[in-house]
Amino acid sequence: MSAIGYVLGISYPLLALSTGARGVYQLFFRDDLPKLAPALSIFSSLLYLVAAVGFFKRSPRAWRVSVTALSIEAIGVLTVGTLSILAPDLLGHTAWSRFGMDYGFFPLIQPLLGLSWLLYRPTRAAYGVGPVRQA
Repeated sequence: MSAIGYVLGISYPLLALSTGARGVYQLFFRDDLPKLAPALSIFSSLLYLVAAVGFFKRSPRAWRVSVTALSIEAIGVLTVGTLSILAPDLLGHTAWSRFGMDYGFFPLIQPLLGLSWLLYRPTRAAYGVGPVRQA
């Protein structure tokens, strides 16, 4: 696995833990928040876990699952991030609010970096995905 793969494989479980803990705390101990906000945080933490497993397991199926999870994550971050700026009270405060600003914008950067890495030819070859040409 390349350095980027290791970074993603380590950072995704950490982000899953932090967003999952935040979502569970908000869901059970913060009655003043709309329930959609913690639900989105918990959903994002599950996506992070799915992607993390795919980073370490080398198979075409794991690659497809990771690409799907990261695509959903990227769309979610862009959608929730945009809505949180245009209509801040609509969704409440989630891990993806303001494009993940509370998490140093990692929720925005990580899926884009992860997709770039997964779509990179040597990575696809390591997963056994797509046409692999010998030089």
